[in-house]
Amino acid sequence: MYRKGMSVFSLPRFQLSPAVATLTIVVTAICFGLVPVFVREFQGLGTGPATIALYRYGISVVVLLPFLPRERHKWGKALLLAGAGGVVGLSLIGYLEAISMAPLAAAGVVYMSYPAFAALFAWVLLRQALTWRTFAAIALVLGAASLLLDPSALSPQILAALLWAIPAPIAFGFLIVVLSGMSGDLNPLERAVSTLVGAIAGLLPLALYEGGGSILPSSFDELWLIVLMGLVTALVPQIMYTIACQKIGPMRTAAAGSFELPTMFLVGWLVFGETFGLLELVCALLVLSAILVAPAPGASPAQEPRVVQAG
Repeated sequence: MYRKGMSVFSLPRFQLSPAVATLTIVVTAICFGLVPVFVREFQGLGTGPATIALYRYGISVVVLLPFLPRERHKWGKALLLAGAGGVVGLSLIGYLEAISMAPLAAAGVVYMSYPAFAALFAWVLLRQALTWRTFAAIALVLGAASLLLDPSALSPQILAALLWAIPAPIAFGFLIVVLSGMSGDLNPLERAVSTLVGAIAGLLPLALYEGGGSILPSSFDELWLIVLMGLVTALVPQIMYTIACQKIGPMRTAAAGSFELPTMFLVGWLVFGETFGLLELVCALLVLSAILVAPAPGASPAQEPRVVQAG
């Protein structure tokens, strides 16, 4: 139910088990892993990274804007999400540049370091215990990254691009914690639109600068590409992600979302003809193992001995 003047929207009550919620995050990760297909298509048309990021989120904002929180007691949480969304949106510019220059496998493993940052933010902001399973999941993901990031096999230009991509996983790790543990009584659509509005606000000035004062698509084909990218890689998976992450918490959300990495491997191999050999397969298996190892929230102390507790 939506009442005029208020963001009162009654969603169906999704009774997701932790297993189903984890699978839902995996599905959204596959959708997010398709982003490079659209990014390189837009880059071939001469579109800048800030504009591409703006296009990705634009459809979602238009659809979800009616659900922007309007009750005064929700404004603080909505602003927190908008701030996190703005940081994520701006950080994506470096990541999109890395996608254009580096192999998708290398760019992907940099981005997939975000579970480590999510764990740290969850510890600091949510006082969530760091357990041996937390450290194991982080180690598996970072191990996959270290195997692929070989300085001797990458040019200085590619390494520099990958360095500028690092703020993206830091920002996304923060957003995961805010979405799953710091959003108060905002419903999933309110959380999603607050985040997206922040991203758009951060990206719009840069996109206008890139486009010489205009962000309009130059052709009908480009418009359809914008719509397709917005639906497949942003609107639908963002809503699914926002609902499921509240069920399983920051660490399992981050680990399940790491399925984006093997998706990017497959995209690089099947779509762009990049190498997918034994090394890439091992890295994908390490990431999938992190999904199984990551702890779910609410585990008993007997099952999950505390290693470090914030505060």
